[in-house]
Amino acid sequence: MTGKDKKTEDLIEDIQDIEETVKKIYDEEDSDKKKDKGRRKKRRRRKKGKTGKKVLLSIGIVTVLLTASYFGIAMYFNSHFMFDTKINGVDFSLKDVSEVESYLKKQVADYTLTLEESDGSREIIKGADIDIEFTSGERLKQLAEGQQKLLWVKSLWEPTEIESKVGVKYNADKLNEVIDKLKCMDEDKQKASKNAYPAFKDGKFEVVPEVIGTKIDDEKFRAAVTKTIDGFISNVNLREEDCYILPKYTSESKEVIEAAEKMNSYLGAKITYDFGSKTEVVDSAVISEWIKINKKKMKVTFNEDDVKEYIKKLAEKYDTKYKAKEFTTADGDTVKVEGGSYGWQINQDAEYEELTKDIKKAQVVTREPKYRSKAASHDGAGVGSTYAEVDLTDQHMYFIKNGKVVLETDIVTGNPNKGNATPQGVYTLSYKTLNATLRGEKKANGEYSYETPVKYWMPFNGGIGFHDATWQSSFGGDRYKSHGSHGCVNMPKEKAGKLYELISAGIPVVCHY
Repeated sequence: MTGKDKKTEDLIEDIQDIEETVKKIYDEEDSDKKKDKGRRKKRRRRKKGKTGKKVLLSIGIVTVLLTASYFGIAMYFNSHFMFDTKINGVDFSLKDVSEVESYLKKQVADYTLTLEESDGSREIIKGADIDIEFTSGERLKQLAEGQQKLLWVKSLWEPTEIESKVGVKYNADKLNEVIDKLKCMDEDKQKASKNAYPAFKDGKFEVVPEVIGTKIDDEKFRAAVTKTIDGFISNVNLREEDCYILPKYTSESKEVIEAAEKMNSYLGAKITYDFGSKTEVVDSAVISEWIKINKKKMKVTFNEDDVKEYIKKLAEKYDTKYKAKEFTTADGDTVKVEGGSYGWQINQDAEYEELTKDIKKAQVVTREPKYRSKAASHDGAGVGSTYAEVDLTDQHMYFIKNGKVVLETDIVTGNPNKGNATPQGVYTLSYKTLNATLRGEKKANGEYSYETPVKYWMPFNGGIGFHDATWQSSFGGDRYKSHGSHGCVNMPKEKAGKLYELISAGIPVVCHY
């Protein structure tokens, strides 16, 4: 005898004891009536108390009857299933074990299992193909006896869902063969799942939901099919049963959400490049094209090649170093000057680091790019309003300060007939010094090809510079063709002294024809 059966017997014995007690009470009352017929006065005094006793007695009787009924119904559910009970999805409310077995026997002959796949397609496994049959046993009886019978009243409002093997058997080898032939098991037609990821849309990065593919997790799939057939269930949803190899990241994944937030924070940056009268802006529209997401690791990065290509194009557009420049002479003519190392040049590697840093910090800033070299201005030849001009054709030089000519003089430049022509180009003054000795190439015997002392020395292109030349008897004209220098700009001593006072290191020097 089980513990539950013993408990039920004890309750029945208690009910019987209550019934005997009620009977004794009624017998005593009848005896009192016979003895007290002649004493009506006394009975009236006790009438009130006896009425209360009868009420209590009636309540007790009703309680006993209800209790007996309650436990009687509980006993009924020892072999029947309770209200609103489903076994493997089939309603068997108030059915006894034999009725359930009879139903299953009728259904097993036509049993088919429908596979509901993620792409909406369906496939079936026929019971006949796996030799399925019903086997009566103790399982259904055990399920009935295992119900919480004494709490049967709860089944009136709380449905009971039971999932269990119910007594079917089949050929496992044949089942595996059928599974192997299913279309959903064809690896060539299976599609892998795709991770959720942030993508730029309508001005911000939004999470694109994951895609559940059709790539089957073989072990989970076979287990789900076996479980479904054992429960004699007619359909199985492969996605609900977790039969697919799922994406690593979904739209609810912390990594995906944080990646989207990070990428959107970068869009808050705005870098305005200052190129004098022109500007270039890096804003969310540009930045969104550079931010990339590694969908496998959910790591936010910059497309280094794209960012560097942008900076390279800036350099191509705004760099002036080593490029020909248009220059307006002191006479008002416009000439094209080639050569020289003067001009703007962006340090592309340094600017890449600075730009990505600004974006990561969501900086809103107006600045110059990082430069390797700078010029005085972005306009024209870039020399600004203070510079020295050497007219190689007219053999004349000017010093312009704040846009005005403050010094000019005839000069003698390098002798082109001896291969010493002064090269055209835009340069900057390297330094200036007094009382220098200019020397030519050093010979094998240790002597120099020439040694010339000068009062004022102002180099701008290596060994080429401005200096006084007291040995020249005249300046200007064509003298440079016969008595020209080794490349330097010869000046009258007084003019050289004046230039020495005006010029300083870094000031541009323009040599042109």
